[in-house]
Amino acid sequence: MKKVHKTKQEWQQELDPETYRITREAGTEAPFTGKYDDFFESGAYSCVCCGETLFTSDTKFDAGCGWPSFTAPVNQEIVEEKTDTSHFMVRTEVLCNNCQAHLGHVFPDGPAPTGLRYCINSKSLTFKKNK
Repeated sequence: MKKVHKTKQEWQQELDPETYRITREAGTEAPFTGKYDDFFESGAYSCVCCGETLFTSDTKFDAGCGWPSFTAPVNQEIVEEKTDTSHFMVRTEVLCNNCQAHLGHVFPDGPAPTGLRYCINSKSLTFKKNK
């Protein structure tokens, strides 16, 4: 995997302000507003910043939390997880390991088989439908 390195100015030129705020400044979109929250077509979800495939529709489920939720990434090496202590909470942040885009957070309250809920911002993703 070739890592993507860009300056703040390059990211700002490529991304709309809201996508930049979420992916490059660890922001969050309001719950139930993202285009992939209530979206269940068959396909793959990729990082909006670098195009790396992160999740598939096979692992997507309706968690009722207001953000697209997945039980697992396509492989564990494609995401990086780190401790996030912002907002007076301790959570696990999920980043694209290819470009360091903030994707969302992972929680230990998901369904089998993993028991995990990758709670991901729609603005961090693009979708490609299966043919």
